[in-house]
Amino acid sequence: MIGSPTEPAALAVRSCLVLGGARSGKSAHAQALAEGSGLSPVYLATADIWDAEMESRVALHRAARDGRWRTVEEPLALSAALGREAVPGSLVVVDCLTLWLTNLMLGGHDIEKAVQGLAACLGNLPAPVILVSNEVGGGIVPDNRLGREFRDAQGRLNQSIAQVCDTVVLVTAGQPLMIKPAVTPRLVF
Repeated sequence: MIGSPTEPAALAVRSCLVLGGARSGKSAHAQALAEGSGLSPVYLATADIWDAEMESRVALHRAARDGRWRTVEEPLALSAALGREAVPGSLVVVDCLTLWLTNLMLGGHDIEKAVQGLAACLGNLPAPVILVSNEVGGGIVPDNRLGREFRDAQGRLNQSIAQVCDTVVLVTAGQPLMIKPAVTPRLVF
């Protein structure tokens, strides 16, 4: 499909990773992509509610979705949930991989095995999926071991999923920037 001079050509994709920092607009961007698809949107929530503040965040996300959305909560078995929910005619938004990783780490699960399973699952789904994840590597080095382990695991998770996704979008200040597929520069002198 060729876009107009003011609109870039649209890409046909089956998987998209949307990255960004806290409150960057990544979830809103993923939601807008899903709602513009014409497919039946499924919101696959990975959050566990630990306290009142987390409950408030979840309530805000729920309020942002209208009646078109069906919500499925799955804090751990993400690949299995995608296998069930990514059916023809639907589009699944996973929000978010960061909370999924948190749940895996706090539960003592095999993170590498879970990430490999998710990466393998994405290539075999009969419906498109948008995955939301935090980009956490741009800040200061955490002052404790668990924080550093989490930052490193999040970076490896994002790389693994970006590798298998058709597109990767970085959202900052509410503005999306396509980073995959990337234009390969042709260096001349």
